[in-house]
Amino acid sequence: MAGENPGIRIVKRKKSHAGHHGGAWKVAYADFVTAMMAFFLVMWITGMSAEVKAAIAGYFKDPVAFMQEVKSGNAIFKVTDMQAGSISSSTKASYDDERKVLSGAKEKIVKMVATNPEFAKMKKYIDIKLVDEGMRIDLLDDKESLFFDSGSANIKPKTRHLLTLMTGELKKLPNRIVITGHTDSRPLARGGYTNWELSSDRANAARQVIEGGGLNTDQISQVRGYAATQPRDPQHPEHYSNRRVSIIVVMKGALKEREFSTLGGT
Repeated sequence: MAGENPGIRIVKRKKSHAGHHGGAWKVAYADFVTAMMAFFLVMWITGMSAEVKAAIAGYFKDPVAFMQEVKSGNAIFKVTDMQAGSISSSTKASYDDERKVLSGAKEKIVKMVATNPEFAKMKKYIDIKLVDEGMRIDLLDDKESLFFDSGSANIKPKTRHLLTLMTGELKKLPNRIVITGHTDSRPLARGGYTNWELSSDRANAARQVIEGGGLNTDQISQVRGYAATQPRDPQHPEHYSNRRVSIIVVMKGALKEREFSTLGGT
């Protein structure tokens, strides 16, 4: 109505904030993460073996055929016959070359032992052979201690000379070397000193002589003492033939795959 005083109105205004920057940063971040993932994927594939690389290539060339092989229960990594042939041939050639080199070293060491009159009495107790892991040299004990003093890690002079001469051939090889010590199951008469200490000490004593003969210290991969846990003659664990020190020249494949789980065994 005219003349009436209108009511007082209180108006509250909300403060407005500045507008958001939008989603452009999310796109940039996603691109960055994708690029990093691709980078690490490339680095991972680069470190794979030739066989796996060829298998991955085979998958991307024909993923349908790959999945059919999986469903049929065949090998997951399917490569073409040409790829498989080249990989197999290359791997086999490398293996054969390495075995040939080890065989040559074996023959030289055998000849050296056979023609040296100093080793006439002990040569029948020096067993050198090619095994799956590479080349193994066993110094086998007799009824009387041949290579070490009885119940001790003291190396006899002829053993020291023998190991030094062998080192002349071993240091020519690129292979890593494992040295293991073994005993029979009869306990030692010395209190507190067991077959564990004896086998370890003898292996380590052999290492010292071999390194003193000129072998690079980096070429020694492991020195182990097995006590009587890996007898050469399991049917007669107390037999003296179980007492031995083994020097294993390890092939590259065994070094990577077996990690010496059974090296130095029978």
